[in-house]
Amino acid sequence: MCIRDSCGTIPSQISSLKQLVGLNLDQNSLSGTLPSEVFSLRRLQALKAIQNFLHGSIPSLLRPNRLKLIFLDLNSLSGTIPSQVSSLSRLLQLHLSQNSLSGSIPPELSSLRELSAL
Repeated sequence: MCIRDSCGTIPSQISSLKQLVGLNLDQNSLSGTLPSEVFSLRRLQALKAIQNFLHGSIPSLLRPNRLKLIFLDLNSLSGTIPSQVSSLSRLLQLHLSQNSLSGSIPPELSSLRELSAL
């Protein structure tokens, strides 16, 4: 699913899209926080929300799922990278550059054997 020229927030009702495999929200004017419901989508393999106005922290209520790609570059995310990211055992790439994140990379991420880009 690719949404262009969108504005506003990412609705929590996104969790009703049970069959969603890819979500591309790049280069819109989305604001607000990243709803934890996105990470409850069991079939989701790719989450892209590059260059928006998302703020707040990365949800720590991550559930093991099929996510392979997370691209959240060029937003205003803050806080730390939650150690629960290590529960995403299929994760290949995690892109968080040009945000306002603080702290260090959680050592738990070393358990992600397939992770090739951070």
